[in-house]
Amino acid sequence: MARRMAMVLIPQETQKIAEDIRSMRTRGAGRIARAAAKGLVIATSESKAKRVPSLLRDVAVAAQLLYETRPSAVSLPNALRYYYTRLLTQVNRTKGIRELKEVGLKIGQGFIEMSNNAVKTIGQIGSRLIQNGDIIFTYCNSATAFGVLETAYKMGKEFTVYVPETRPRYQGHITATWLDKAGISCSLITDNSIRFLIARSDKVFVGADAITANGAVVNKIGTSLVALAADEARLDFFVAAESYKFSPATMAGELVEIEERDVTEVVSKEKLASWKNVSVRNPAFDVTPPEYIDAIITEQGVIPPQGAIAILFREFGWYSTEQALPWESYLKGKGE
Repeated sequence: MARRMAMVLIPQETQKIAEDIRSMRTRGAGRIARAAAKGLVIATSESKAKRVPSLLRDVAVAAQLLYETRPSAVSLPNALRYYYTRLLTQVNRTKGIRELKEVGLKIGQGFIEMSNNAVKTIGQIGSRLIQNGDIIFTYCNSATAFGVLETAYKMGKEFTVYVPETRPRYQGHITATWLDKAGISCSLITDNSIRFLIARSDKVFVGADAITANGAVVNKIGTSLVALAADEARLDFFVAAESYKFSPATMAGELVEIEERDVTEVVSKEKLASWKNVSVRNPAFDVTPPEYIDAIITEQGVIPPQGAIAILFREFGWYSTEQALPWESYLKGKGE
């Protein structure tokens, strides 16, 4: 049975997409964003609403469900905003429910295509920063950072990669598998060997879950330690990120929420129960200050961290906190 939220039935497939994002079966900022867009397309097409306001409320409830799954992945709310605001602008340009649903499908497909094209463009731009014989250091699992490496390899460049395991979820194992399938030589390393081996590398490429207005990068916990080690070793530290990962809310002074995940990702329930004086913290992300970042590679070009504000103005214009949830008024009953 589909989940009922605010008296609105959410399609089972949209529920599954939300749960996959929450549980990290769907991971990586770009994949999360594309999954969210797909979830809203499904919610739009499967809505049983007879009136446009009711349809918009159905989609709003689905958007809220998806929005609450991963608070630190800025690509998620940005994808939801992209879809919902564009759906709203088409209300007076379409003739009824059926046509609006068709438009919703095109909006979702357009976002997914834009996202995939951005990864390809970033790969082409970033690959120019890799030279033959380089030893590359990466961290966690980023489709965008991987795209840079894969594109450089397909261009005929020869290099090797160090890949930390990235505990507690071991996303580095995924990256190592991707590199292996692509034919790229790599070494999977333990997280506690980062400082030792980064000193034997030439440059660093990582992805991002969010980029703030001042150019700071929110990414998997441990990224800031990699940046510190890279700075000490005097390596270039590059971040590969699509423009929709920039956080418009930070223009209005808001902070990116750092998600803390279930402690059983770190220790078993049995071990936790056996302790009387031990607590466990499991933050999923940390913040790398802009002074440790040499450049951010976007589909719009390579920019310094200080250029993040220009990207935000270009993509989102002037931003106020009232814009955070464009579907909020429909959650409060506008679609009745």
